[in-house]
Amino acid sequence: MQQNYTLHNFHIPVMGLAYTIDSPIKVAQYGISSVISIVEDKLIEMMRKVYYPQANRNYYPILATEPDYRAKRITDYLNLLNDIVQKQIEKMSNAAFDAGSEIVKYFELLPEDCMLKKLYLQMNQLTNSTEKEQLQQLLRKQIRPGSIDVNIMTKIDRDQRNKAGELVQDGSDAIAALRGYANSNLCNSSVIFSAGMNPRLFSYLENVEALRINADGSFSKRIIIKVSDYRSALIQGKMLAKKGIWVSEFRIESGLNCGGHAFATDGFLLGPILEEFKLNRQQLQTDLFALYNAAVERKGGIPLLQMPKLLFSVQGGIGTANENKLLQEYYGMDSIGWGTPFLLVPEATTVDENTLKQLCNAKENDLVLSHNSPLGVRFHYLKGTSSEIEKAERITKLKPGSPCTEKHLALNTEFTKEPICTASKKYIQLKIAHLQSQKLSDIEYQQQVSTTLSKECLCIGLSNSAAINYKQVFVKSLNAVTICPGPNIVNFAKIVSLKTMVNHIYGRTNIMINANRPHVFIAELNLYIDYLAEQLKDSLPLEQVAKLKKYYTYFFENLKNGILYYRNLACLSEQEQLKFQKDLNDAELTMDFLNYKYAITVN
Repeated sequence: MQQNYTLHNFHIPVMGLAYTIDSPIKVAQYGISSVISIVEDKLIEMMRKVYYPQANRNYYPILATEPDYRAKRITDYLNLLNDIVQKQIEKMSNAAFDAGSEIVKYFELLPEDCMLKKLYLQMNQLTNSTEKEQLQQLLRKQIRPGSIDVNIMTKIDRDQRNKAGELVQDGSDAIAALRGYANSNLCNSSVIFSAGMNPRLFSYLENVEALRINADGSFSKRIIIKVSDYRSALIQGKMLAKKGIWVSEFRIESGLNCGGHAFATDGFLLGPILEEFKLNRQQLQTDLFALYNAAVERKGGIPLLQMPKLLFSVQGGIGTANENKLLQEYYGMDSIGWGTPFLLVPEATTVDENTLKQLCNAKENDLVLSHNSPLGVRFHYLKGTSSEIEKAERITKLKPGSPCTEKHLALNTEFTKEPICTASKKYIQLKIAHLQSQKLSDIEYQQQVSTTLSKECLCIGLSNSAAINYKQVFVKSLNAVTICPGPNIVNFAKIVSLKTMVNHIYGRTNIMINANRPHVFIAELNLYIDYLAEQLKDSLPLEQVAKLKKYYTYFFENLKNGILYYRNLACLSEQEQLKFQKDLNDAELTMDFLNYKYAITVN
């Protein structure tokens, strides 16, 4: 068993700010790993207030006036989560194997090919009470929780200043969050870095003792890098290895078929990307190990004789047991991320009742790849939320923009010396005034105004679901909710139990409502074709398309090569293959039409 995964072969990725903020308390006791965001310390402080009384302990606030308060809040919350989960495991390990008990649930949730599951089923068949008790004691000793992992989005790294206006050393958002994690008592845990490289953050890693290898060759806290392709893994892995930092896992995420922020590749598709990892996996480990050992020796350490483990996982749009199995068995992934479907599992995630109903009723037209994120990165978005309604009301009242209370995304200096958020009232006023001063055509002016007005406050919108659920106030008088599911949500239409969702993942039941749903690879391919078509349309007139022809041709050819790869994919069942090939034909026809319309590959 790989050291940083439990007995399950899936994990629950980070979702928004609030949606997985307390998932470990809900699922870790069943051996399921989950990821929480630690970017929003006010949300974390609110959750401390919620869970301390539930743990029968006194809550003492960590005030924003305290030195390094952000890191302290994160450390204390993670310690609290760990303490709660450990007590859950202790209680479960001493429980009787009675029908409906938590210990029975633990073992029943396990996949069928798991040795512990087989021992559990064997125990149920025993009639000799002594033998049964002996096997039960063995099973109790094997219970372990899922890991409590954290996510740091590297782009969210706003500088912090003290009252005198001086820059706080090592006080930026991302570094403070990392320090908070490093100081926690979590073990068998990982920090996941997403959204690309942050040289300042990566340099700080060199000084984090908690992330270094233990004497026995294991890691108590590991580093996971979220990547969209092999090249990104190679670059970031080498950069860190040269600093003497070992990456324990690369988490491969679909560029477009995922929730939240979407980091599209230049037409490189998930299947060929996974194939490249599969073919080069051993070489990547060997290369990184050589660089890592050289760095350790350069710093006066003793080089390792044995290579630390390097794992690979994947997430983005997975929806069936067959897809889960394909990614695990054919591509050798150590864990599969199931995100969006778990938004409909209250036992695993934290979504308010109104938003749950909207998710259940979501249709394809309700999901858009929006420009709503202040980061300037495309953002999957569910229309009709209270946040969208609130934004529209402000625009109608000629008061567009949000109050910027949290400032985590206050990163823009286009019009101001001090960074501000592009969703803030101040920025939108300045931006529209600037656009009005430019000699733009009516069409271009309206397009740019529309993009400017689309920005939403994500700090509050992605946090409020937990505040509503737990009857707390996150920011006074600001209660709107934003949610960012992946396109896969339209294939799931009802609230289900944790057991039902896990059974779906392992093929013990099927809760998919769309019998005609395309395979995860086809769904991503179609998203990329739509993305290319949108870019081509936005580049009109054709003269503008011609200026970007090299890029469009490269993108187009990558999609074509991806289709060719899928044509020869021989690991699908006969029934799957028929539909898969038909969907490929349809996708290729759409691409040929785009080529005809825009002359993408014609000289």
